[in-house]
Amino acid sequence: MLNELALFVSIVETGSLRAAAEKASIPAPTLTRRLQKLEQHLGCRLLHRSARRMTPTREGWQYYEQCRPLVHSLLQATAKLDVTLHQVSGLIRVLAPADLANDNLAPAWISFLERYPEVRLELELDNYTQDLIGSGADVAIRVGAQPDSLLNLRKLGQAKEVILVASPGYLAKYGMPDSLDELRLRDLVISAPLSTWALRHIQSGETVRWQPQGKICVNSVSLALHAVLSGLGILLCPMSLCHNQLRRGELVPVLPQWQGAAREIYAVWSQQRYVPARVRALIEHLADFCQQDPQLMM
Repeated sequence: MLNELALFVSIVETGSLRAAAEKASIPAPTLTRRLQKLEQHLGCRLLHRSARRMTPTREGWQYYEQCRPLVHSLLQATAKLDVTLHQVSGLIRVLAPADLANDNLAPAWISFLERYPEVRLELELDNYTQDLIGSGADVAIRVGAQPDSLLNLRKLGQAKEVILVASPGYLAKYGMPDSLDELRLRDLVISAPLSTWALRHIQSGETVRWQPQGKICVNSVSLALHAVLSGLGILLCPMSLCHNQLRRGELVPVLPQWQGAAREIYAVWSQQRYVPARVRALIEHLADFCQQDPQLMM
């Protein structure tokens, strides 16, 4: 019905069936049939047909005056929606882990906004998993297994190594532990979500999992690293977040034969929503960025 109304308005405004058909990119006979269908539905003739021109009947003029603002308003709304869905512009709300977003992914947000200047980013950072659907966010960045079957997901990359680290000053004062049993007796720094330590011996394959009691426990890897750099203890940390400190010698690997499993990085979004072009562009950008980062590439 709405399509027929739009065609009728177009016929009146262009003054002929042929011009309206060309504007709508449909054959003239098709447009004629749809006009006749509209007239049958209304029970009156809307147009006087002549060889040169089509003019509205009295009822047609009345109907045109009533329909024209509605049709134009609908076309404007459709055009705005098309911009929202198909152009890379507008607001993107993102949930992301604070440490990953502030460290490894920090350059990705900047480069994305430089590439798409019409986009605005709203980042909500938290190291605990947040409710994507309840928050109203467009997309979330998550690390580790994703059991929620109600979400679509795209693997972006992975934090390949999770290792034990300590400062040279701490090790000089207390010595390097030579076993997991000795490690359990040391000062440990715990960062969520790595509050449970699952370590695998890289040669034997033996796996040990336990809930350590830390000297300090925080939900921020950056704060945990600061504590370790100050000599407070030993931390289980993704290599992607401490590789610079290791390279500069500010941190030293502890029990390097024991490592945590690689942790995958995903973009997740609701299955109940159409994904606008701006969100698809961000997901692709993050995936490309991760594959260029040696610490995150798959």
